[in-house]
Order: sequence, then structure tokens, then C-alpha cells
Amino acid sequence: MVQTVVIIGGGPSGLVTLKTLGENRTDEFPFDPILLEQEDDIGGTFRYRSYEDSNLVSSKQLTCFSDFRMPLTHPDHLTLDEYVQYLRDYCDNFDLWHKIHVRSRVVNIARNPSGGHIVSYMGQDADGKWDPDSLKTINASYIAVCSGLHVLPEIPKIPGIEHVLEPKQGRALQPAVYHSHEYKSRDQLAGRRVMILGTGETGMDLAYEAAKAGAEEVVLCSRGGFLSFPKALNDFELFGFKFDSLTPIPIDSLITNLAETAYVHPWVAASHIRWFISDFVIKRVLWLLTGTQAGCNQWVGELEPERLGRAYVFLNKSHKAMPYINRPYRKRSKYLDYLSRYIDPPEDSPPATNFTVDLAPFPERFLPNGRAIFPYIPRRKDSLRMANRDVRPDTVIFATGYRQEFKFFDKEGGYATAGEADVRNVVKEGDESVAFIGFVRPGVGAIPPIAEMQVFFWISLIKGQVHKPLPPPHYHLLVKDTARIKYGVDHSTYMSTLAKDIGAAPGLWELWREYGTHVLVCYCFGAAFTSFYRLVGPYKSATAPAVIKTEIWDTITRRGLLGNFFMGLIPMVFYLTINAAAFVVGKVWEALGGRVE
Repeated sequence: MVQTVVIIGGGPSGLVTLKTLGENRTDEFPFDPILLEQEDDIGGTFRYRSYEDSNLVSSKQLTCFSDFRMPLTHPDHLTLDEYVQYLRDYCDNFDLWHKIHVRSRVVNIARNPSGGHIVSYMGQDADGKWDPDSLKTINASYIAVCSGLHVLPEIPKIPGIEHVLEPKQGRALQPAVYHSHEYKSRDQLAGRRVMILGTGETGMDLAYEAAKAGAEEVVLCSRGGFLSFPKALNDFELFGFKFDSLTPIPIDSLITNLAETAYVHPWVAASHIRWFISDFVIKRVLWLLTGTQAGCNQWVGELEPERLGRAYVFLNKSHKAMPYINRPYRKRSKYLDYLSRYIDPPEDSPPATNFTVDLAPFPERFLPNGRAIFPYIPRRKDSLRMANRDVRPDTVIFATGYRQEFKFFDKEGGYATAGEADVRNVVKEGDESVAFIGFVRPGVGAIPPIAEMQVFFWISLIKGQVHKPLPPPHYHLLVKDTARIKYGVDHSTYMSTLAKDIGAAPGLWELWREYGTHVLVCYCFGAAFTSFYRLVGPYKSATAPAVIKTEIWDTITRRGLLGNFFMGLIPMVFYLTINAAAFVVGKVWEALGGRVE
């Protein structure tokens, strides 16, 4: 008897779940997956919440699924249109279309008294409206919720925001207040006084787009700062000598594997000492190369010291607006600039100007005349600069993120939500038949490869193949209890943890014996690419070695000898020493009757 699996959502998480379940069907576990997508096509956020000139900030090397890659010659970062086409090609390659049902909205999921779940969903009528008369049900053994983190707009309430919408004398433009998912093209920004609320990657993109669209004024508002890095390392000058890379290195491919994610002692993992040490080193290197340690060539908008680092925040890899933001604040002597200087990437057309994007705190309120009132925060440079500015936007865009709701779960069913999935952020303990795939966000990395590993973990959990008891989770970003977003993880630590749980994390001797030195070196110096976790274990793939020897090898060799020495070998030796010391102390502790966990 087949085991029907209903997958909710046709974005990358849903598609990789559909494909992986079908490939891992056995006589004992005869999975029969079906995907329900309420939109009229696949792609999810990447298709329906995209905008003109938008690009992925995660690299193709990390973002693409392990057994379906982009050509080696393709640029590192895809446009959103290219990524949606990649997903369509993925469906073609693995023959998924006949399992995908678009325009199908799930309205209720209830417990089946005889076991499993009853899924009710409806379609659309001829006018494209949801038709209650079309209601259908499916008896499902398993549910995979893949509806995504970025679906329902989060819009904070700001007193007086309605005054922005009131026509002002002498202004021909129609005033506008909307969420960033409604932004599509630059003509929405041309000639306007734009205020953008939020300094995540979307907010940064919109600030740049407004500057290039010819906006009259752009004010970018930040709650508590951000950590800015380019998605690819650009050019530096040392002592007047320019180190210009013809093939920039994606920032998400720089963290090495050995001793940072592989072969890490439990005590070292629990202490997060690797994160704190790397933060300390990176801050000093940034100061040396760019003159500021707040971010990469970031002169304003710095985070509070206790939140500045990879252990706490999502890296903001949308960097194009930074030259406009830095202009009022960048102050560095010519002597220091000669010693070292970061070179911003060239601006796209139209030509470069002296236009400035003003950074400001979130407005407290708007006056009846439409003027924004900003809080006075003495420690913030942008607050001091903007304290007496008369800012009256005619366009306000909420780049304030999204929230998640799971209204389709029957209230009497005792279903968990994604935030309550306490087993590796995938399932709720005791309810392994319902999985949440794609509901964590990495500080540096991408959700699609994480979703692929989560599906591997879930299938292994269903089949009883997960190594138990599970070690404590040491992969969550460190946030306060009052934080709004608590689903942040360290990409490499989370991926490695799932791989170890399912027996897919290779040993060094095992790698060398089966695949040779080439693959072993790639594994040690590479980042936590999913292909590494398909060399051994239950999801071993015949295509993984070729991906590693070509695409991943190319990424590693781009760093050059000096790059691999400073960013690879030195950290490896240092962290191996720490882990070896912890191992020795742990053995002594065990000999004395203690436990190492």
C-alpha cells in the first residue's frame, strides 16, 4: 500500500522534497509524493516576490542542488529569472511535473482517526477565484510543509503613516505606501522622495534601485544596524598595488570544512569558540583593509558590539548601495588609504553621481504634514546627522520581512508550527509524520541546500536510520529571548550536524581510500557543500565526485596560494590544535568518570 506524502509549496524546498522522496521509495516505505501549489506556477518567492534587476546573493555553488548543477562557465550569481528557469529545468530533468498540482490551495489538514492525515484543498473557477465547490481530500501518511519563510508580509504599525498618503500641495505624484513584495520596477521610484523601512538585503536593493532610478531623495531606515559584506570579494589595494580579481570569490564559499565543521569536539562546538575567534580576526582584518570593522567598508549602520559577528546576525550581502550610504561618513587619511583600500564595485548605468542615500533610525511617527519624526539615539551617527532633517516622503516601502502562518492545520489536531519543530528544526518530537522543510535561515549561506539536507534527515528519521540519541544542537545563531527572528542557523554547522545524524559525514581516511587525494583536499578546504555529504552514506550519489573535482575545485583554487594559506591552512591548523587539546582533556575527564557530551 502506497504512503501518500502531501507537499505544500512549489518553491525550491517543495521541489527538492518531491524529487528526493520519489528517489527513496522502497517496498517498506512506498512513498507516493504529491505537491500542491496555490499559485499558477512553481518558483515560490523567487518568482512571485521578485523585482527588476534582482539577483541571488548566494552563489550557484552553494545554492544549486547537489545533483543538478549550473554550467561551470555560468557566472557565480544567478538572476532571479535564471534561478526560476533552473527550477523549471530541475522539474524537467527529474520528471516532476506530473506530480505537481498548481492552483491548489490547502484549506485544512486534520488527523485521520485511522492514522495519517486528511488534507482538504480547493481549486479555482474559470475566473481564477477559489471555488469551494471544487473541494477535494487526500488521505496522506505524511505531510511536508514547504510553504516558505517569505510569504506573509510583516508590516509594523507606525503612528501617522496615513498622513503620507494625503496629497501634498504642489506634488503631482500619487503618494504610495506598500510592502516590498509589491515593488517590481524602477519606474515606481523615479522622481520620488522614497523612504525604505528595513536594512536587510531587500531594503539595500531598493535603496540602490531608487538611487539609480533618479529618485529625488532616498532615506533608508534601520532598526538596530546591519553587517554588510559583498556577496563576492572584490578588489583591494595594498601600498598602492591593486589586487584585482578577474573572477571574484563568492563570500559563502570561504569557510573551510576541516576542524570548523568536520572533526569538531563537542566541547568546542558547545562553546562556539570558532565563531568568536573568527569574528575577532575578521574585525581586525577589515579594519586593516577598509578602515572600519563594522562591516566590509561599512562606515555607518554598525551593530551594537554585543551583536557584531557571525554568531548573531544574518550577513547582508547586498552591497551595491553602500557607496551611496558611506559618502557622508567615510573619513580616512590619505596615508592609511595608501596603505590599504577597499575598492567598491563599479556602479551600473546610469553613470555614477554624488547622490547620497541617507541612513536613519526607524521613524517614531509621522506628523499631519507628512514629516517623519526620528528618535534621537546619541550613539548612532545616522541619528545625530538626521535629527533636524525635514523628511517628508511621498513613497514609503516596508522592507520589513515576512511572517509565517499555518492556518490550514486543524486546531483540534494538536499540530505544531515550524517554530515548535524541536528535532533539528524539522519535526516536532513524537509527530515525525509532519515535517517543516526550509524554515531555517542561515547567517551566511542559502536555504535550498539546507532544505535538501533536511529532506535527507526526515527520510532517514521516518526509516529509523537516524543515529540516536541526537547530540545537542549547537548550530543556532545566538539571539536574545526577545528577538523577533529565532530561526537563524550557522549554515556549515547545521549542514554538518544533519550529515552526522544520518551517517553522511565522511571520514578523512574513508574519503582518501575511496576517492583519492583530490576529493580529500576539496573536502578539507571547501565549504559545507551538499555534494560532500553525498560521497558516503544513505544518499550517496554517483555524480558527487565529478561536481567536487570540477566546480568545487575551481572555487577553491580561485583563492590562490596565499588565499588558501591564510583563509584555509592557518585556520585549519589553529582549530585542529584546539580540537586536539579538547580531545585529550576529554579522554582524561572520561577516565576520571566524567562524560563528554
